Amino acid sequence: MKLIVGNWKMNQTLSQVKAFFEATAHASYKQTAWIAPQALHISTSLSLAGAKIKIGAQNCSEHDSGAFTGENSPASLKDAGASFVLVGHSERRQIFGEQNKTLSLKAAKALSHKLAVIFCIGETLAERESNQTLAVVKKQLREGLEGISSWDEGLLIVAYEPVWAIGTGKVATPAQAQEVHAALRAELKEMYGESGAKVRLLYGGSVKPDNVVELMSQRDIDGALVGGASLKANDFLALCQ
Repeated sequence: MKLIVGNWKMNQTLSQVKAFFEATAHASYKQTAWIAPQALHISTSLSLAGAKIKIGAQNCSEHDSGAFTGENSPASLKDAGASFVLVGHSERRQIFGEQNKTLSLKAAKALSHKLAVIFCIGETLAERESNQTLAVVKKQLREGLEGISSWDEGLLIVAYEPVWAIGTGKVATPAQAQEVHAALRAELKEMYGESGAKVRLLYGGSVKPDNVVELMSQRDIDGALVGGASLKANDFLALCQ
């Protein structure tokens, strides 16, 4: 089964969250479905999603507790019932200036609490046009996972999201996505051997019901990290079918 992860970003009111889960409550899923709502909606989402959809967070701190106003403790996320967390999404990198070193600490801390980590990497348009894509994503991968030597099977997931395709309506062609995913698969095997070969690789960047089948048919694409198309129940269910 493919893994379809909805990243709701800073969207959805409480009433919209409730409406979404009411609409998906009795649906059947051919693929595995996860949703990352805003942090303040995690508990509500957990109470409504049932067993079919796992709920996680969009970000976490590299610290468990302390004087870090506004941050989300990975220990508290786990305690609240979250199953996973996104780390290194391009919006965290681009808007909030998060660097690979900090992201590696976040990933390690989340994994220590048995939260699945979806580690996000991707190149800008300028980097792709200057043929730096593979060098950029490999660097983000190696530096972002530095110090992480092991994890429970299935807890480390890598999401390739070309920055130029996120929220723009543009999407990497299946061949472009596969090229990067194949390179990442080889890099992970070099870094971690058989454990690296088992890491699931997700593609993200304007994934929609009308392009998801061709993208998911690629050999090294194990699922999708979806933004806008995950906000509406009908679209998300279409992706999961």
